[in-house]
Amino acid sequence: MHAHLYKTSFNLAEYLADVAVQALLDEVNLSPKPALVDQRGCGAHDDLNLQLMEASAHSLSPMFKLMAEAGQEHGVICQALREHIGVLGRQGEQQMLNITQGINTHRGAIWSMGLMVTAASITYWQPEHLTVLGLCQTAGQIACLEDRFLPKATLSHGQKVREKFGVHGAKQHAQQGFPVITQYGFPQLLCSRQNGIPEKFAQLDALLSMMAHISDTCVIHRAGLSGLKCMQIGAQQVLDLGGSATFAGRQRLKQLETDLLVMRASAGGAADLLATLLFLDRVQQQKSIMKIRDKSNGNT
Repeated sequence: MHAHLYKTSFNLAEYLADVAVQALLDEVNLSPKPALVDQRGCGAHDDLNLQLMEASAHSLSPMFKLMAEAGQEHGVICQALREHIGVLGRQGEQQMLNITQGINTHRGAIWSMGLMVTAASITYWQPEHLTVLGLCQTAGQIACLEDRFLPKATLSHGQKVREKFGVHGAKQHAQQGFPVITQYGFPQLLCSRQNGIPEKFAQLDALLSMMAHISDTCVIHRAGLSGLKCMQIGAQQVLDLGGSATFAGRQRLKQLETDLLVMRASAGGAADLLATLLFLDRVQQQKSIMKIRDKSNGNT
């Protein structure tokens, strides 16, 4: 199939929305994540469970599709695009809250994943930019544009933590081009895979690598800076012991979970970034498959 024919028969917006939702589902089902919702239970949360998180993920599909279509419509990074997806994000959040009866399940993921879906829709037919690093940079450029129509709302937990402790939240991390993903999560995912570690444990190790370096405002809100330090040190120690696939690593992971549960601390920010990383990884892999297919068919 020639590339231009593939473009016309391939619904990019639907594809990106499907991958985004699947990434959210894969993240929440990945087990055992320390003190996070997974197939074993609700972790440090009293108001969340696996079924609720899955329903929330599915509710965001229309929003992701509209964001991808917005990226295609505008075609470039611009103020109008930023404000377009801002409106869509707020509408998607309201749909999520309708489904969850007001419980915040994926507010952070709407931000990070929404940016990535938009970035991918702009650059999908530019292979040199459709890499994890390239997409994070594009998403960061979008995030740097201020949304002039953002309602003056009460501060979120993350914003309160940022003001009180002076740490970077999700907005600043995005504007920097998602360094926790590009410098820690994705390299760890590749390293674990190259070492022959089963995919589940490779993804857990990627999560732990990000937990070891992120200033997770979800954890700080619940457990302060001491809780953050406990999480970061514990996650790094799991990796130092060989990762989640080793016996020693799993024992330390259990202890980390116990410590976080005592503090009622949940690394929700790191979980959002893991879902975002899984989205990026799948889009990059799919694009590589398409390039190989085109070459084998003699297309340019």
